[in-house]
Amino acid sequence: MKRDPVVLLVIAMVVAGMLVFGYHMARRPSDAKAIDKLSGQTAPDFSLHSLDGKETKLSDYRGKAVLLNFWATWCAPCKIEMPWFVELQNQYGQQGLQIVGVAMDDASEEDIAKFAKDMGVNYPILIGKESVGEAYGGVQFLPLSVYIGRDGKVVDKAFGLKGKAEIEASVKKAMAEGQVSALPK
Repeated sequence: MKRDPVVLLVIAMVVAGMLVFGYHMARRPSDAKAIDKLSGQTAPDFSLHSLDGKETKLSDYRGKAVLLNFWATWCAPCKIEMPWFVELQNQYGQQGLQIVGVAMDDASEEDIAKFAKDMGVNYPILIGKESVGEAYGGVQFLPLSVYIGRDGKVVDKAFGLKGKAEIEASVKKAMAEGQVSALPK
């Protein structure tokens, strides 16, 4: 099978363009700086509707470590990490972890609910608003995970897909932050 040199040239140009675009996007001072300003600060509170129709505030989870995950149904990396979140919620929920998903796409609530059910999600899914994303530095790339300690302060964040071990390490860090230790008697 002979390959057409024009096709190969077009493919090479597309790949080169993607690499240049990725390089410039990675170097630009964007959301990372805005959310870095949140590190060590109290996480911005918000109120969003959950899939079951309840009004949910971030402050409702004070005293728990929270993994706040901004995602969308069309986001391929989100589909990879969601089963890990299900496992982590099962593993650490009794120890004070609460994962909260914030759907940041234009899908209907019914489509989001079906997607979450199909993924086996065992944590609350909230219907996101741009204003909430902006409070966290803007959500231009998905997924975005913000790790919040038991005291409500941001302890870590991650743009894009990270490995399960890295996610679990950030969860443990959030669970340790703001934890009241037992006083000696």
